Amino acid sequence: MTMYRQRRLFILLAALTVGASASERAAGSDFVVIANLRSGITKMSKDEVINVYMGRNRKLASGITAMPLDLENPLAVKAHFYSVLVNKDLSEISSYWARLVFSGQGSPPRQVKSQEEAIEIVTRRRGAIAYIERTKIDKRVKVVFDPLR
Repeated sequence: MTMYRQRRLFILLAALTVGASASERAAGSDFVVIANLRSGITKMSKDEVINVYMGRNRKLASGITAMPLDLENPLAVKAHFYSVLVNKDLSEISSYWARLVFSGQGSPPRQVKSQEEAIEIVTRRRGAIAYIERTKIDKRVKVVFDPLR
C-alpha cells in the first residue's frame, strides 16, 4: 500500500471514529428530568437536581421525600447526565458515593435497569424523579428540568 493510500485510509478511519463518537454523545445528550404528576413540583433548578442526585437534599421543594432514580442503561444517558450536571465522569461519581456510603453519610440513587422502568416508578411514587431521553417522555410524567432551557 502506498503512503498516499495509507494516509487516506487513516483519515477515513479517523473520520468514522469521530462520527461514531458524536452519534454516541448525541444519543445520550438530550435528556430531561421527570417527576410524578402529583409530586407538587412544576420545575427544578439545576442546583436542586444536583442536590437531590448527590444526596445533599433528601426532600423535593414540595416537602415530599425525594427518590432519585439512576439508570443502568443506556449508559450513555447516565454518563451525559452526570457530565452536564456536575462535570464528572461515572468513575468519579462511583468514588463519591463509595466515600459517602462508607462514612454512613448517605446512599446513592436507586438503580433502575431501563428508562421504561424509571418511568413506571415515577408514575407510581410521588417523590420519584428520573432522567430520561427526551424522546421517552409521555403523558404519565412531567418534565421538571430541561438542561436545554
